[in-house]
Amino acid sequence: MLQACLNGSRTAEEHPALPLTPERLAEDAADVAALGVTSVHIHPRDVIGAPTLVGPEVATTIATVRAAVPGIEISVSTNVLSNRITLIGSWAPLAAGRPDIASVHVGEPGWRELAQALHQVNVGVELVVEAPVNLQDLPPGITRITVTTSLQNAETLLQQVEPLGLPILLHGRDADAWPVLTYAATLEHSVRMGLEDTLHMPDGRKAKNNAELVAMARRNQRSRAPS
Repeated sequence: MLQACLNGSRTAEEHPALPLTPERLAEDAADVAALGVTSVHIHPRDVIGAPTLVGPEVATTIATVRAAVPGIEISVSTNVLSNRITLIGSWAPLAAGRPDIASVHVGEPGWRELAQALHQVNVGVELVVEAPVNLQDLPPGITRITVTTSLQNAETLLQQVEPLGLPILLHGRDADAWPVLTYAATLEHSVRMGLEDTLHMPDGRKAKNNAELVAMARRNQRSRAPS
């Protein structure tokens, strides 16, 4: 699987093509879906551009993106400073405005309760692992493990998560984004690429947009996959 991470917590000042509004996210989602992406990961924003988990704002973003790319998995971040469990509890009646899956960072205070809250509103959990942690007795609803790492630490983290038997998405950020994508492709793990992870192409040039990053990631993924 190739997932596109479209915006993250970056600001408009970091890149002119960063999609922040529901409409711009939908446009970018359609562009990357045409390149073969089957999942998009987004950080919904409120009217002033701040990350949000408020039900109506999440619903507007998800419904707008879903209309542009029906059938594509939509993942959201829960990395927001707020009463996350209460806000996620309000997602139950969102219907088409409810995400398919949401990321939860292992090791954060209350991460197990957060995962449980997502499961209770029928949202899958994309468990994010960035360092060695205790992964015994995982809460229900874990759909996959996302390993965020450098190339140097990737093998250590994979040795910890692979025995869980769950799908693994492996990615890096900034200077680690392209090396980790190449490494993950050789292992046939799922990967992701987009402006959340890096603003630059492998040659150091600033990427035009999410579509250019994803197109290169798709070429890289295909060329590195075992024959």
